[in-house]
Amino acid sequence: MTRPALDFFRVSVAAITDLTPSFRRFTFRSDDLAEYGDPGFDQRVKILFPTETASIDTMPTGPDWYEGWRALAPDARPVMRTYTTRAVRPELREVDIDMVAHDVIGPASAWIADARVGDEVLILAPTTAHTGVSYGIDFVPPADTDAILLAGDETAAPAIAVILEQLPADARGTVVLELPTSGDLDYLPHHPGFERRIAARADEGQRHSHLISTVEQTAARLAPAGIGAEVEEIDIDADILWEVPRTAKGGAALKRAPLYAWLAGEASAIKTLRRHLVGTVGVDRRAVAFMGYWRLGRSEN
Repeated sequence: MTRPALDFFRVSVAAITDLTPSFRRFTFRSDDLAEYGDPGFDQRVKILFPTETASIDTMPTGPDWYEGWRALAPDARPVMRTYTTRAVRPELREVDIDMVAHDVIGPASAWIADARVGDEVLILAPTTAHTGVSYGIDFVPPADTDAILLAGDETAAPAIAVILEQLPADARGTVVLELPTSGDLDYLPHHPGFERRIAARADEGQRHSHLISTVEQTAARLAPAGIGAEVEEIDIDADILWEVPRTAKGGAALKRAPLYAWLAGEASAIKTLRRHLVGTVGVDRRAVAFMGYWRLGRSEN
């Protein structure tokens, strides 16, 4: 029987590596990970974590899994969060996923803090049966781009890391990244064509200050003069801020753009940057991807 293009993998923790004070790498292993798909760039996957009252044994995994998950009693639902595939080694049946380790504020952060080798989770990810467009990939730049702007906070860092590793050596651009501590500043891999504007957050009261001010400075330098467009406001407390321009077949919305911007992180910061780039600077909105990965004070579920 052919495996579906998107499927659940039941995996166990094979290794835990503290990369920096805020980034913890989990290496997962399972015999069927040889069938784990790796479309590349910022491929999103879902991880379902067990809790004291919710077991992954009872998690629905068929085609209607989401409706089945929603139908479970709230305390019987495994916790679901979104991450980026960091590396896949099919020959070893292994997958790496980097997670942000911070103060325990919920069941997912508790799992990250307390996990041990042998602990199990479910990963919903593309399989090797996947063909065509992966809508879990939001980095969709034009084939011809003078410069790329990658920007975000710590939740975007793993995706930015994979993008940098997979871009060709002749790609050019700037990374703007805001991280929790000075010990996190070396998390990203080096790319010869990218300037790095990475800073540690001074304190929680200064959240987004480096990210917003530096993206504005960088856009003034990289973006050609344009005419600002009216940007419809999105209520980030009620709706998801997620805008990824692409064609009906999933490809880039433009063949060429002088600047392609990919921005992800806390929704209020991304909303501000969206308004500035499109509404003030006049960057063609078909060359800008915005992803509000999370919202302060709210869980992803």
